[in-house]
Amino acid sequence: MFPLIVLLGAAIAAFFANDGAALLLTPIVIAILVRLEFTATAALAFIIATGFVADTASLPLVISNLVNIVSANFFEVSFDRYAAVMVPVDLVSITTSLAVLWLAFGRKIPRRYAVDELDQPASAIVDHHVFRAATPVLAILLVAYFVVAPWHVPFSLVTGAGAFVLMAVAGRWWRGGDGAIVPLGTVMRNAPWQIVLFSIGMYLVVYGVGQAGLTHYGATVLDWLGRQGVIVATLGTGFLSAFVASVMNNMPSTLVGVLAIQQAHVTALTRELMLYANVIGNDLGPKFTPIGSLATLLWLHVLAGKGYRIGWGQYMKIGLMLTSPVLLASLTALAIWLPFVASP
Repeated sequence: MFPLIVLLGAAIAAFFANDGAALLLTPIVIAILVRLEFTATAALAFIIATGFVADTASLPLVISNLVNIVSANFFEVSFDRYAAVMVPVDLVSITTSLAVLWLAFGRKIPRRYAVDELDQPASAIVDHHVFRAATPVLAILLVAYFVVAPWHVPFSLVTGAGAFVLMAVAGRWWRGGDGAIVPLGTVMRNAPWQIVLFSIGMYLVVYGVGQAGLTHYGATVLDWLGRQGVIVATLGTGFLSAFVASVMNNMPSTLVGVLAIQQAHVTALTRELMLYANVIGNDLGPKFTPIGSLATLLWLHVLAGKGYRIGWGQYMKIGLMLTSPVLLASLTALAIWLPFVASP
């Protein structure tokens, strides 16, 4: 069950973003742990794995993380180009994540548990119409992202179209709302609109700080890293981004990073390596501290609401132990893989 939950979290993070993985999977895992009456130690293993993989597996697609969206939009990276570079890197990240999680918690997980204590999966389906429509809609969305990539169609339009279809199905609009089960009004009110305001605010703050000279200093550091070779430039950029993200949140760190990369005097290949290393650092680096990303804060909020509290000291000890090898493996994979698929 442990590796399967990690892989499920990776799949959710890829298609529903890291915030979605943290919000969707955490309550489900906690409900399973309660039903199976796992010990506190075993429960902690599953809880940490759920929150950890939400970020470490949010690399493969532009839509997998807000960091990816901002970076791809800033440098005008197409959906298919981004996926060609980052899907293999994400596979390395997932494999390494599963390995370090198993090494850290494998002995604390019970080998046997009473499966008959769990409800049948079908009992979780609230609206069968939405459930049956979701899979083809998601499949069409994924294909559409690649099809419209050459025309630089905003991802928001494609995703919005899929959301509109599912809203129509959930609201039974063809029946005038008769028979609707999912309360769309409640869904819309509870959507995390504050993320939009947060992102706009971060843009304003970081551009202001950048004008004050922060991005100039960042570009100077990147210039030096760029002269040290591909491996040093990639690892240096990634770990630097990870450190900044862990202390000032990954959204402002991402914006500072892309502005500094834009100003750096490096070769085209090195610039592209730095772009993706900045993404990796800001996707994974926030796991070093509880304030590193919105996904982590949401995850901790969900845990607190369920009666599970993880202290800062405990979190940072685990975060440092788990994140460092995954970050190193992912950046190394990028440095090896990107030159093979570099633009001519």
